[in-house]
Amino acid sequence: MSLLKEKKFTCRVSSVLNKNVKEFGKQYMFDESNETCWNSDSGTPQWILVNFEEPVDLSEIEIEFQGGFAGKKCSIESGEDSKDLSIINDFFPEDTNTRQRFPLTKSTRSKVFKIIFHSSTDFFGRIVVYKLLFHS
Repeated sequence: MSLLKEKKFTCRVSSVLNKNVKEFGKQYMFDESNETCWNSDSGTPQWILVNFEEPVDLSEIEIEFQGGFAGKKCSIESGEDSKDLSIINDFFPEDTNTRQRFPLTKSTRSKVFKIIFHSSTDFFGRIVVYKLLFHS
């Protein structure tokens, strides 16, 4: 089961397409619907910041992109607050609509995790995420 279902957290994102949070907001990564998604605006890097109420052990993330709008070179950072983060893993998603799993090199205990999309398969740098799951 995903840590995002078990633990209390807040989430921030770098941008939302045309600032239209009602159609493309961050909340849609967690609503379990195949019809909704977070859609970033153009530009790189894009990012997702997840802040848990208490430290959690993270061993893997799972992301479902929209093909054509996937991250290419990505990293995940962690730390005790959003101002003091260190890279813990790089990962390189495929440009596909299927859910992809990215195991961390080693399990990490932290409160804050930031996924950074340094580049995108989209020419304008947009990212579209249908599902985001964190696993311990």
